[in-house]
Amino acid sequence: MPHTDITNYLRQTHERVFEHNCQWAADKKLKDPEFFVKLSAGQNPEYLWIGCSDSRIPAEQITGLEPGDAFVHRNIANLVCNTDLNVMSVITYAVEHLQVKHIVVCGHYGCGGVKAAMTAKNLGLLNPWLRNIRDVYRLHEKELDAIADAEARYNRLVELNVYEQCRNVVKTACVQQSYAKNKFPIVHGWVFGFNDGLLKDLKIDFEGILKDIQKIYNLTEE
Repeated sequence: MPHTDITNYLRQTHERVFEHNCQWAADKKLKDPEFFVKLSAGQNPEYLWIGCSDSRIPAEQITGLEPGDAFVHRNIANLVCNTDLNVMSVITYAVEHLQVKHIVVCGHYGCGGVKAAMTAKNLGLLNPWLRNIRDVYRLHEKELDAIADAEARYNRLVELNVYEQCRNVVKTACVQQSYAKNKFPIVHGWVFGFNDGLLKDLKIDFEGILKDIQKIYNLTEE
């Protein structure tokens, strides 16, 4: 593409966002003249959404939620690592200050991060991040190796990764202490499918996981 075409393309795609934003703001104000007054008053979200950075999964759009309904954190393959201060700060703020009632870890079939983790290849800086997914495979190696179909095995690893990230959320002190005191938040594991646009509820047994992990990770005491 010639340089002039690239320059025009970059300008057009930049300006398009502002055009859409102006139209969105006008539509919202038309439907509810007080919308931005209420929005500027503060946030009180019911949900913390921990999802993948994949551009095809906008949390609010696929769930029908509105601005202010969900506190959102996204990263490659929706990981919850205790050494990642970003996600740990998000969880702590959402639980202790926003007092969210639900924490959702949402993965998706066709996840590039999970696919990359299943590939025997040096991916440079991504190696330590993807190692967390490879550890999920190691934990469930017997089940996964028993699945003959590669696509089915890949999809199952997506689900197991969500399950293990939910466990990591439950291991945090703020979640344990809030649930002991308030009976919330509840942790959920969901998977989004591109083929039909539907969310699959993995029906995470939150209380069962909490009871199990507190044999070792009991952090309810101050």
